Amino acid sequence: MRALRLAVVVAAFVSIGAAFAGEPTAEVLAKQVEVLLAEQVPPRGPGVVVLVAKGDVVLVRTARGMASLELGVPLSPDHAFRIGSLTKQFSASALLRQVDAQKVKLSDPLSTLAPSYPNGANITLAQLLNHTAGVKSYTTMPGYMSNPVRRDLSTDEMIEVFSKQPPDFAPGAGWLYSNSGYVLVGEAIEAITKRPWHEEVHAMVTSVGMTSTVYGDTTAVVHGMAEGYSTSPDGHVNQADFLSMTQPHAAGALVSTADDLMRWNLALHGGRVLLADTYKRMVTPEGQPAEKANYGFGITRATIRGRPASAHGGNIFGFGAYLIWLPAERLSVVVLRNSDGSGADPATVARLTAAFALGDPYPGGEAMKPTAKDVSGLSGRWKSAESPDEITVKVVDDGLKVQMGPRAPKALRFVGNGRFVSVRGLDRLEFQGGRVKWSANGEGQGVAWQRVGDLPADRKEIKLTAAQKEAVLGTYRTPYLSIRIFEDAGSGLSAEISGQPPMPLLAETPRRLFTRDQETVIEFDGTEGSAAAATLKQGRQVLKLTR
Repeated sequence: MRALRLAVVVAAFVSIGAAFAGEPTAEVLAKQVEVLLAEQVPPRGPGVVVLVAKGDVVLVRTARGMASLELGVPLSPDHAFRIGSLTKQFSASALLRQVDAQKVKLSDPLSTLAPSYPNGANITLAQLLNHTAGVKSYTTMPGYMSNPVRRDLSTDEMIEVFSKQPPDFAPGAGWLYSNSGYVLVGEAIEAITKRPWHEEVHAMVTSVGMTSTVYGDTTAVVHGMAEGYSTSPDGHVNQADFLSMTQPHAAGALVSTADDLMRWNLALHGGRVLLADTYKRMVTPEGQPAEKANYGFGITRATIRGRPASAHGGNIFGFGAYLIWLPAERLSVVVLRNSDGSGADPATVARLTAAFALGDPYPGGEAMKPTAKDVSGLSGRWKSAESPDEITVKVVDDGLKVQMGPRAPKALRFVGNGRFVSVRGLDRLEFQGGRVKWSANGEGQGVAWQRVGDLPADRKEIKLTAAQKEAVLGTYRTPYLSIRIFEDAGSGLSAEISGQPPMPLLAETPRRLFTRDQETVIEFDGTEGSAAAATLKQGRQVLKLTR
């Protein structure tokens, strides 16, 4: 039913957009945001704040959900949140201000500021800022995101964590998101300014009128701070995974509010933080790897309904965030969430809201049940000359399950005339004349795909003994996620992946479990006794986990 309701919400966006040609009034926009949040955010669970502004005129400023489940405190637009990787554009700007002050150049090697860092003579500051340095991200190191991430470390100790790790590629030869690279950005700021990176950031933000953006020290009292939550099979838990904020460092340790992030957009993109040429470099991906990734310095180049935009997200234990700036319209959209599990996705909420604020909502329609004719010939494997990945399309009762390469599968609902739209996102698929057009994130005309084969045969289920079940029960971890295999008296074995809702599992063999839709497979090592490791397979994505 949730899928159907969201489809209706998207349809509402379309119908009201048609009724109000051009940009909607603040009142109309506020009503649509309320509808969207009402569908995606339970009123008594963790919540979401949304702020939309044109220039410094606030059009929408609202919240839904709870700031504290324990105390029963409703969420307010005034509450503060951890913003995770949104921190990167603040740290990038703090370093770029040193460039503007002619204390350093973007072409300078890291070795001028961190002489002992391996291969630092061949890594430039620009490469750290746009993730082309090849520095191994500590967040991908096996086992690190469990207990090791809880420790308080100095900047030097933090760098020691990853400095001896083999690089992902030679500097400038590729692009890969690296939190370690931004720890080194923080080190560069400290080497130049002779004070902690976050003190330099604080001086920068207060100089442009921001009052609520601070370093998120876990011991500090932050006025108006919302509690952060994860999810479990029994409901919400209070930020189950703790980490010391010395570890996200300049890559993700800031706290802010919706109002302050709007002020930041106006200051950064309005020329009050950086010189014009430096700002242009920040928002313009440079070099083939960064251009392909659409990544500048702590900020991504995006489009919203074809309009140029700058955007970035942030995810950290207990919280999520997304910030959009559309320069031509001087439009800011801020979405903050005080949970890290399933539920409203900040990026999706932000994009839907921005599109409606433009008076150009993403196309949708009311969900309906497809006929056999609507989906005839659609199930199978599809390939495009424009992508190295395949997409697999599986017909289900009320639409499709579509998976592109190693990414997680997405549910799409039929809205008529050969069109399917994603349940919780902006993806769409059009099926006409035996051909498919697939568009991710609702942008562009879509990429053409041709059918190249059938789906694999369905797996056969067997029943496990009590001893076979006991052998695989437990929690398995990677640096990215954890999987808890548990037995529910009512539904048998289930898997809970990194705070997502539990997924019922079936058994193909005593050491191979799968979801009913067959899109997720978990294989366990050994043949007898307790398993010590597991392998998660989703499409071409393969993750090794240890117990």
